[in-house]
Order: sequence, then C-alpha cells, then structure tokens
Amino acid sequence: MGRRLSSRFVAGFRIEDAMSTATALGAQGLAVTLDSLGENVTSPAQARQAAQVYHWLLDALAQSKLNANISLKLTQMGLEVSPDLAGEIVSGLVRHAAEAGSFVRVDMEGSALTQTTIKLVRRVHAIPENRDHVGIVIQAYLRRSAEDVAALLADGIRIRLCKGAYQEPPEVAFPDKKDVDRNFVALMKALLKSGLFHGIATHDEGMIAATREFAQAEGVDRSSFEFQMLYGVRRDLQRMLVREGYGVRVYVPFGDQWYPYFMRRLAERPANVVFLARNLLRR
Repeated sequence: MGRRLSSRFVAGFRIEDAMSTATALGAQGLAVTLDSLGENVTSPAQARQAAQVYHWLLDALAQSKLNANISLKLTQMGLEVSPDLAGEIVSGLVRHAAEAGSFVRVDMEGSALTQTTIKLVRRVHAIPENRDHVGIVIQAYLRRSAEDVAALLADGIRIRLCKGAYQEPPEVAFPDKKDVDRNFVALMKALLKSGLFHGIATHDEGMIAATREFAQAEGVDRSSFEFQMLYGVRRDLQRMLVREGYGVRVYVPFGDQWYPYFMRRLAERPANVVFLARNLLRR
C-alpha cells in the first residue's frame, strides 16, 4: 500500500524524478507546482537544507522553460524554530524566483499558523521586486477566510483557494460541507472579479461547474485564472478541462518524506482516508 500511495500521489524521491514528472505533465498541457515534502523542522540547519532543495529546483525550472513553480510550507522553512529565520529563508527564495521569472506559493497549514503565514507573505510581497512572485493559500472552510481574502486582494496578492484538509474545531471552521461549499463559491467569485491571476484548487465537480458558470456569466476570460489539482487525483477531470481550454496546474509532491506526509494527512482528518482510497481506484 505504501508503494502504491507513493507512486500514485508522489513523484519519486529526487529532484530528477520531480522534473521528469513535470516534463511529462507539461507535454499533456498541464502546468505544475513542485513541492519538496517535509515540514516541522527542528533546527536552522534542517530549514536551510530544505530551502536549498528549492533553490536547486528554481534553477532547474529556469533551464527547463516549463510552466512550473514551487510550493512550500513555512514549518519546513523553520517557522517553529524562529519566525525571523523563516522570513529570511522565504525572502531569499522569492528573490531567487523573481530573478528566474518564477513564483513561490506559500502553503497554508493548520489554523494556529494562519495569521503568522498571512503576515509573513504580506511582508515579503510588499518588497517591490517581489510583487507577482509570491502568493498564498486560503482555506474556504475557515470562518475568517472572507476577511483574509479581502485584505490579500487589497495588497494584490495571488491566492490559491482550496477547501481545507486539516481537522479544525467548529468555532474556527465550518463543520458542514454545504457551508464550506457556499463559502468556497463566494470566495471564488471575489477572486475571479479581482483582476488578479488566482488558482481555484478543487476536485469537486460542483465547485468546478460553479466556477465555469460564474466566469462565463461575468465574461471572465479562461486565461485569467486556473484550476489546480493534486498529482494522481482526478486525472480524467484534469484532461477534460485542458481540452476545454482551461488552465490546469497539478500540485506535485516529491521526496523521501512521503510517509510522514501521508500519515499526518490521514491522521489529521478521517475524510482524507476516503479521499485517497477513492482516487487509488480511479484511472
């Protein structure tokens, strides 16, 4: 089962494996976000080592000319060791991305880190040469997300909108799917009307249909946003959207930390077990 999970949802252990997967996806008309697996480092040396992998990736992507960028977690960049350390490391990566004409997506983790993550991204984005080279993730199931989206859009920050995958208490996150979906659609509409390029990250066909319908009704060009999905999940849907002329970016994790990555996700939220099991059976 471990081998099946790693081969289906993780693109190998090395940078070379990730680049090979990115090239294959690019040949299918798909864009890519590469994520070097790892989080919750416990020393500055571990954080800098994790960052070095991303510097190598940015160099490799610049040479490849692929439509690809990188995605990282702040706890992997040393946030829990020192917020100043994480800020320094992320600033260096965004500076490198700007020089390479690339982009850094800062992932969102549990709600205890939401405010810290937003604050750091806004600070890094405020540096003029970093504008348009760093973005963030917003989770629609958090009750605070509408206010966060408004503040981030005012700063001109690009957003990846997803539903959210962590287990959160009901006072922090909507417990019912219908409320999460309602908030997702409301936030999606705000993003598409903002004039910035955002990612609508979902495998939910209802949310995809709502996005397409709203874009058509409002005259939002298909090239002004993209759908985003996980590697190995709903590959049929990815191909269908590409055929219809929509941009689709695939989130591609890689690295030898795949086992703790899966175990954390499965432990955090029981629904993740069902989600992965269903997609193991899909073509």
